[in-house]
Amino acid sequence: MAEILRDLPAQEDSNLLIGAETSDDAGVYRLTPDIALIQTLDFFTPIVNDPYDFGRIAAANAFSDIYAMGGRPLTAMNIVCFPIKDMDKSILRSILKGGFDAVRNAGAVLLGGHSLEDPELKYGLSVTGLVHPDHVLTNADARPGDRLILTKPVGTGILATALKARMLDDKISRMVADLMAALNRDASEAMLEVGVNAVTDITGFGLTGHCLEMAQASHVGMRLFANRVPVIPEAVTFAGMGIVPEGTHKNRKFCSCSMEIDPEVDPILVDVMADAQTSGGLLISVPREKSDTLITLLQKKKTPCASIVGEVTSAHPGQIRIVTA
Repeated sequence: MAEILRDLPAQEDSNLLIGAETSDDAGVYRLTPDIALIQTLDFFTPIVNDPYDFGRIAAANAFSDIYAMGGRPLTAMNIVCFPIKDMDKSILRSILKGGFDAVRNAGAVLLGGHSLEDPELKYGLSVTGLVHPDHVLTNADARPGDRLILTKPVGTGILATALKARMLDDKISRMVADLMAALNRDASEAMLEVGVNAVTDITGFGLTGHCLEMAQASHVGMRLFANRVPVIPEAVTFAGMGIVPEGTHKNRKFCSCSMEIDPEVDPILVDVMADAQTSGGLLISVPREKSDTLITLLQKKKTPCASIVGEVTSAHPGQIRIVTA
């Protein structure tokens, strides 16, 4: 997409605080000295079998961009593509119910939306949030010495692939759905309370891809500790069996020119770290002296995990290195 957009003229507006230049999670536009809008949208095809779960996962994924910018969700609008002639209306009703419940849990208001008939089912949200213009968080302010903290384990993309192949039992399927449907609200509230330098949410580019984006936007280097990254054990098992989605291979290729991997690092772990996530956790760059406080608060709020997975360095700006620990 960067290659496609590179010839388009840059937007020039003194109130445009965050645009497309740093590959941030959402756009930010200042309305007044004290109020800025955060705007984002996301939609995709089903990644789980249950329509209600699909709805709440898609909604949580869209809200994640607002949380990653340090904002509070305000309103949402549905985006629906549905094969009305080939699927029962009850399926769409369940999807919308899942989305509605996620919107309500986020404390936002669903205003409506737009639908069209399409042979391929898709669902998501357009979301608007609020933030103080001086308190916007981006992926471009990570600083040497920071610790990198992750708030959800990785591996849901691999398990979603296994789910489509009917290789997961009901217990694991439920765990994966609930993990992806969990809002990043509590993690965002914790980081705002402690004070952090940079943040992004882990989605389609995987942990390594989004880490690389943060390193390049911040003009710093990063070290990821492979053995400290929280992973879903079943994802490691399936990755070892070769159940690795195409997106994971694309992510590794995307990162390859700017990523060094120590030879003792397990290649299976590298695959899981590159796994394309849906509604993954937040990757937070926090000053070292605040890292223990943030972890304690994340644990208190019972976020899915609160793990130091790496550190920011001044060496090799725009590159990442994966080591064992």
